[in-house]
Amino acid sequence: MLRIHGSARSRAIRTLWMVGELGLAYEHDDLLPRSPGTRTPEYLALNPNARVPTIEDDGLVLSESMAINLYLAKKHGSPLYPTDPRDEALCWQWSFWEVDRLDRQIVNYANHTSALPAAERQQAVADSAWAEMVPALDVLDGTLRRSGWLVGNAFSVADLNVAAALYRGLSMDLGRWPRVTEWLHRCWQRPAAKHARAMREG
Repeated sequence: MLRIHGSARSRAIRTLWMVGELGLAYEHDDLLPRSPGTRTPEYLALNPNARVPTIEDDGLVLSESMAINLYLAKKHGSPLYPTDPRDEALCWQWSFWEVDRLDRQIVNYANHTSALPAAERQQAVADSAWAEMVPALDVLDGTLRRSGWLVGNAFSVADLNVAAALYRGLSMDLGRWPRVTEWLHRCWQRPAAKHARAMREG
């Protein structure tokens, strides 16, 4: 059986959303980032980076949430994974784009504007993160003008990967980007997304 290592309060929320979309049975090791469990010899044998999520699936050990989601969607023949090689490549593009352009930036912005205790926040870090987020969100908003989805005319693994990574955006004022705002909330209204969010916030 598929085993997922990683708490919903980590990037594992992306994989928990995906398995919900796919309707997969799985075992869940609710492992927090940087917790002692990520430093055990057993876990380090699976993921020497000591990060979550990691999955074990039929003998395959795989880490990095974007790769995990692309793999699971393709393996299980999900309609979320395009059969056209061009659309497949676009799903990879958007997944890698998010990691480069928004993943770290939105975490830093959220941490240094609201999540961290006030005494630990650094305005310079928040300002730097915001300066990087603005052009990336401009690009995302412009892309969504085409069809309302990132690839083709329906929700795909590209939308899931990017929207899942933008979880913190649900509580931010993104009014400057109306298409991003509408798309993000539409993605997170999917039943599998709502379940994953409840696991994180419950």
